[in-house]
Amino acid sequence: MMSEKEAYEKKLQAQLDEWNSEIDKLKAKADKAEADAQLEYYQQIDALREKQEKSNQKLDELKSASDDAWKDLKTGIDSALDSLGRSLESAKSRFK
Repeated sequence: MMSEKEAYEKKLQAQLDEWNSEIDKLKAKADKAEADAQLEYYQQIDALREKQEKSNQKLDELKSASDDAWKDLKTGIDSALDSLGRSLESAKSRFK
């Protein structure tokens, strides 16, 4: 049976994978945008990638944490993911 920690890791990985693909779609839209809009789009994508990298680092910390310690990391991870999710939604609304 899967532990609570393993289930949480899988859920996080799936969410990060989904967001990665959404960021890739935004980049494809940015590549086709007018030149003046491209700069702003690329800046937003860079900011998203930075938050994504932080979230990936947190996931790596979680994977290496002991079964006792991982719950201490959960709050920080949830916060990082929440921030990434909100930033992605904001960027998607601007890319329309």
